[in-house]
Amino acid sequence: MTASPTIAAPRLEPGWADEVRALARRRDAVLLAHNYQLPEIQDVADHTGDSLALSRIAAESTASTIVFCGVHFMAETAKILAPDKTVLIPDAAAGCSLADSITVDQLRAWKSEHPGAVVVSYVNTTAAVKAETDICCTSSNAVEVVASVPAGKEVLFLPDQFLGAHVRRVLERENMHVWAGECHVHAGINGATLTAQAEANPEAELFVHPECGCATSALYLAGTGAVPADRVKILSTGGMLDAARESHASSVLVATEVGMLHQLRKAAPEIDFRAVNDRASCRYMKMITPEKLLRALREGRDEVHVDPELAARGRAAVQRMIEIGQPGGAE
Repeated sequence: MTASPTIAAPRLEPGWADEVRALARRRDAVLLAHNYQLPEIQDVADHTGDSLALSRIAAESTASTIVFCGVHFMAETAKILAPDKTVLIPDAAAGCSLADSITVDQLRAWKSEHPGAVVVSYVNTTAAVKAETDICCTSSNAVEVVASVPAGKEVLFLPDQFLGAHVRRVLERENMHVWAGECHVHAGINGATLTAQAEANPEAELFVHPECGCATSALYLAGTGAVPADRVKILSTGGMLDAARESHASSVLVATEVGMLHQLRKAAPEIDFRAVNDRASCRYMKMITPEKLLRALREGRDEVHVDPELAARGRAAVQRMIEIGQPGGAE
């Protein structure tokens, strides 16, 4: 097994992390970082996690300012949940190809073709799309969210076709329609690459994010016995961390954005974690640098604003997402 290349760290001034923390205290700010961020951003954050975990933290935080090290829709979601707080993103240009794969006008047209359908939107969507949504979800609770919709109701699931296909397969739900969107990074982790890696590393477990283009191939490998079924796990990034802590494997192949390797290696340093595709790096996630984080804290840039009407309309959908899958929440 050949080692995956590590993400090259930029040259940093000594003490930059201490300055970040001091500035955050001065602003009464909580620092949130997604699992796909640069390792040094993950390490300086108060909380690192997947979209669902960070949404819950944003909703519950008592800090007056949220600094979201992630992509723009994540910071928008924090603002929707905490409209009275100041939300900063260190680079407002950090977008998302998946969120861009459906517009609010496209969603409205789709809804008009299926009157009465329940709209389930992956959290990787704009605030305007969330405002037209009944329930949001993340990869960690998408199955539970769709399962909460009465069986006789049509479901419009958007925008990720691979996550949607995974949910439809698990639930065997025929009245679920899936939008043909994708994350360009996850879509690039294809079945052929996964199969080749699995064949080359027959003892490895497979951790596969359901946004990946190889998720179906992973299940096929398990179904044919090419890889023992108990070694194939379709997981959110948060689920990957839980599985890593419980795993007895010596090596794990990871099919998701390469930033996830940092948290996995911290969670289970005795396991050899390797990327299925070591080029699966999101340039938008990597736009948040230590220099930009320092600038945001020093200057209050870039503040995220969401139209109050859109925020009000989208808030119920996001709050429902947070409740589903929690202890005492909907199942």
